[in-house]
Amino acid sequence: MPFNDYETDATELLETYDFLMKYIVIGEAGTGKSCLLHHFTHNSFKDHSQHTIGVEFSSRTIRLGEKRIKLQLWDTAGQERFRSVTRSYYRGAAGAILVYDITKLSLIASSFPSSRESFQKLSRWLADARALASSHLVVVLVGNKSDREEEREVEWAEASRWAAENDVHFLEASSLTGDNVEAPFMLAARSILLSIESGALDPEKAGSGVSYGDRALRRVNSSSRLSFGSLSRGQRRPVKLKVKNWVPGSQCC
Repeated sequence: MPFNDYETDATELLETYDFLMKYIVIGEAGTGKSCLLHHFTHNSFKDHSQHTIGVEFSSRTIRLGEKRIKLQLWDTAGQERFRSVTRSYYRGAAGAILVYDITKLSLIASSFPSSRESFQKLSRWLADARALASSHLVVVLVGNKSDREEEREVEWAEASRWAAENDVHFLEASSLTGDNVEAPFMLAARSILLSIESGALDPEKAGSGVSYGDRALRRVNSSSRLSFGSLSRGQRRPVKLKVKNWVPGSQCC
């Protein structure tokens, strides 16, 4: 099934789902974390975005294969003064969207670190997430603002090498145009589902960042193994994804 054919639902009043997953969105201030998340949840660009103060919460229910998954999305502030507050929300996270800015520093964003600095500080963000979140945390590195290629400061190849060295997924996206915005959230969910299927991750274990929803609980007694169909195929590796071309089970993941 093509990536764009996944059905998504964000507004059902009495929704049912198979799994509930906790995600954190992390990275330096000014990298576009809130705009990326807003485009994912509202399918539109967030004009006049302000600094996130502490943590903001949102959610969206997605469909991946035959599974309905509700994502709890915690958007964390990137400024140092909020670090002690935001770190407490890392606990029990199953997925992390780690964002940096690929572009050169603009005059408007002079109060933010340069994109080179936002990239160089990724290791610190990753270390904090892995120390505090689920032991099976799935991390997707996102190079944001890919629509501004002429202002690029961090090359795709460099970020791809960093992702491979640190065992995380990688792609680039644009919170302005919406290009590849859904991919990191879907990719993390797919990887988490594979861990459940393999038995490496137990949703009933405290701190896993995943729990069963009503739909899964109604079926759990009828099968000792949850099947994800085509989700079992493919290999995990850092990739440069394009939403319109990604097909689950291909070598891209």
